[in-house]
Amino acid sequence: MAATTTPIVPAPAPSSAEAAPIRALLDGEHAEIRDLARAWLDLASSAPRDFTDRDEHRKQVLDWAHELADAGQTARGFPEEFGGAGQVGGAVAGFETLAFGDLSLLVKCGVQFGLFGGAVLHLGTRKHHEQYLKDITSLRLPGCFAMTESGHGSNVQALGTTATYDEQAGEFIINTPDLAARKDYIGNAARDGRMAAVFAQLIVGGEERGVHALLVPLRDEDGTVLPRIRIEDCGGKLGLDGVDNGRIWFDQVRVPRDALLDRYASVSQDGVYTSPIESSTKRFFTMLGTLIQGRVSVCGASISATKVALTLAVRHAESRKQFGPPDQPEVVLMDYRTHQRRLLPALAKTYALHFAQEELVARLHHVFTSDEELDREKRELETLAAGVKAIATWHATATIQECREACGGLGYLRASRLAALKADTDVFTTFEGDNTVLLQLAAKNLLTDFRDQLGELDPLGTAGFFAKQGFETVAERSAMREFVTRLADDLLPGRDDQEDLSTRDVQLELLRWRADHIKSGVARRLKGGIDAGREPFQVLLDCQDHLIGAARAYVDCVVLEAFAAKLPQVADPAARALLERVCDLYALSTIEADRGWFQEHGRLSSTRSKATIKAVNTLCAELRPHATTLVDAFGVPENALAGMAAEETPF
Repeated sequence: MAATTTPIVPAPAPSSAEAAPIRALLDGEHAEIRDLARAWLDLASSAPRDFTDRDEHRKQVLDWAHELADAGQTARGFPEEFGGAGQVGGAVAGFETLAFGDLSLLVKCGVQFGLFGGAVLHLGTRKHHEQYLKDITSLRLPGCFAMTESGHGSNVQALGTTATYDEQAGEFIINTPDLAARKDYIGNAARDGRMAAVFAQLIVGGEERGVHALLVPLRDEDGTVLPRIRIEDCGGKLGLDGVDNGRIWFDQVRVPRDALLDRYASVSQDGVYTSPIESSTKRFFTMLGTLIQGRVSVCGASISATKVALTLAVRHAESRKQFGPPDQPEVVLMDYRTHQRRLLPALAKTYALHFAQEELVARLHHVFTSDEELDREKRELETLAAGVKAIATWHATATIQECREACGGLGYLRASRLAALKADTDVFTTFEGDNTVLLQLAAKNLLTDFRDQLGELDPLGTAGFFAKQGFETVAERSAMREFVTRLADDLLPGRDDQEDLSTRDVQLELLRWRADHIKSGVARRLKGGIDAGREPFQVLLDCQDHLIGAARAYVDCVVLEAFAAKLPQVADPAARALLERVCDLYALSTIEADRGWFQEHGRLSSTRSKATIKAVNTLCAELRPHATTLVDAFGVPENALAGMAAEETPF
């Protein structure tokens, strides 16, 4: 125990006058919901702990989930008639705040209420809602979201599990035909789940109808696995040991016809398949699109986990002393430029991502609560969610590692929580969509306004469409004509030397220009490859790195736009001035990170490139006195900053 009682004294908290207006801005319209989650997290019984026994951790996580369900904190996103509040945005806000605590609890809740409950709500119809939703939101019916298979993760359309309709019995037969088709890494499966939303290839009248979801019981009320079902624990993981991930096999398991979640397709008693969406591919993507809330929620959770790590690291840097002038007292770590460089640009990006996430949640709420057909808005939401989720989760991984290193040996202690944050958030980069695949999805959407046409194409057709249509479509737009004109002007040497990079319009213009340029370049490469007679799929593979670059540039741009758009809403002059500088640091550190590209493309001279480095250093120095204020504004509960009693904590 001695190692965990190193006498580190946290820096004094700033006056509420400094942090309060920023926290109010961050909490936004759902401040009350966030505070309810904070209050629960700040209970001694809710504090994250260093569990050494996996079964104990899982039991505690389930008990915590029941506490939250009993308090009504898990049903907000569901309709009022089924125990919810119809607050999609509020549900995500509560979930994001819960990510300040034990992340196994967060994932457990995400599986139960977001994925399993979301599948029933969005893919089912009235009969499913009336039969199951109240039990799901109260946690009387623990469930699973059984999509991923051992042989198929991102490529959901190729799932191997089958659901064959038996017309004589009026039942579906669920089967796992081979090892690759076993359901894998399914949350809640190994211990607690009693039912699963199983995604399978629907076969009716001998004809395959594509992937659909069905509700399949897994265990009886006593927890005994049902006949013809085999479940095994996935075993130890890098993190999230409080979540009972399992593998599931089905051996000709029969379920009634009503088990099919039939919002988008139904099967009559006599075996007639009907759907309001004629195209099987469009139907599939429409179905998946309704489940986007999980992706948005993971994005927000990763930002919250990053806030915890930064709070720990900044507090440590304000109290830990190291070296100093000859014959003079040591100085705190935060006074060192290298330390400022490690933490403050990451802090600025976390603020920027917070505001991008806020915009993402607002769009999600609008799409999910509107009675209108919002095809374009849904496509934009999908693009934004895919891109921001990828960048935010990668940012969490990189920043938490930097915070661990910035805290030295103390950061390596489990009591610091950084070990758990590193381990538990690592999987965020691959669940709810592998980040690399998500960025390709975002790039695909960016390259065309004809989402419906693309939805009909296989990979070969998609590559050909990009190559033959993408560039012409963009070029016909006035925005492309303006872009081409700007391109010619911007390549003139030295033009950037006349621009003030501290000006928000210039920062925005640079990032927008880069995003447009890379997107146009991808389209030209695809077109050039096809025109040269090369095989379309190989052309697409050869351009994948360029596609990822286009998506990254797009996200950098929209994140800065979201931050800049938020600033006019800050009423407090001092808070606004501070956040203006934080926004500058995000913008300039983003430009600095890619200054080689800007130089290659004539937008930064070598002199201006060096000036960008100096500007970032200057901003770090200016923001250094406000670092504690900026992390305190996150409002991370004290109990969530330490898994042990205060006197045993190194922070």
